[in-house]
Amino acid sequence: MDRQIIDCHIHPAVDRETDFCWYKKSGTIRKQFDDLKRAGISKACGSIVVAKIPKSFEEIKKLNDCALSIRDRFPDFYIPGMQIHPAFPDESCREIERCCKNHDVRWIGELVGYLMGYPDDYVSNNMIEIMKFASKFKVVVNFHCASIPVIENLCRKIPGINFVLAHPGQGKEFLERINLVEKIKNLYLDISGTGIDRYGMLKKAVEIASYQKIIFGTDYPINNPAVYVHGVIFERLSENATCAIFSNNFLRITKLLTH
Repeated sequence: MDRQIIDCHIHPAVDRETDFCWYKKSGTIRKQFDDLKRAGISKACGSIVVAKIPKSFEEIKKLNDCALSIRDRFPDFYIPGMQIHPAFPDESCREIERCCKNHDVRWIGELVGYLMGYPDDYVSNNMIEIMKFASKFKVVVNFHCASIPVIENLCRKIPGINFVLAHPGQGKEFLERINLVEKIKNLYLDISGTGIDRYGMLKKAVEIASYQKIIFGTDYPINNPAVYVHGVIFERLSENATCAIFSNNFLRITKLLTH
């Protein structure tokens, strides 16, 4: 069956600093998107990430400008994710307004604090200020965080944002994360990273939190995208559940379903 598959979690590699593929160079943006299409992916969303602490907000803005330029080149495939930074709250708020108002950006992240100097700093005063401002634009926030108390605190402080937690994890960690997703109305889980290779994980996630709270992602180019596509298919979920995970949940929370 021909299904639309939207990958909510990629990191386009635009140079050496932003290329997180472990064993080879990711190549041009066109080549990266060809990889994703070869895996069966119809569209992809995500931010450009660099593993360093920015000295000024201009470094963050440059990442966002690159993402917007990729969207301009590949409008039918790429949905840009933007970066913010709690060290620069005022600039981050202005950047959210610029990207959301002027460029119709619907997605912040993935935010990867441990790479950019704010490990699990998602409930500091600065970050809460940024998130409160972001909630005015109904933008979705995809973030990497290992702390269950921090995740819960953030979601409860900012009920107007739909948050997407990156990576299921495995074992006890997975069960803690998926039970939190079930408990908190505005928290979703993207299946990128560790987890999909643990047979039965996805079905268990659906049993606990419902298929409406699970979103497809790969973390390409770190990970092989085909593993995630076939990991979903192999679980033999219902057609409604499969389509929801592959694309419909993403379209619903980003409000792109009506476009």
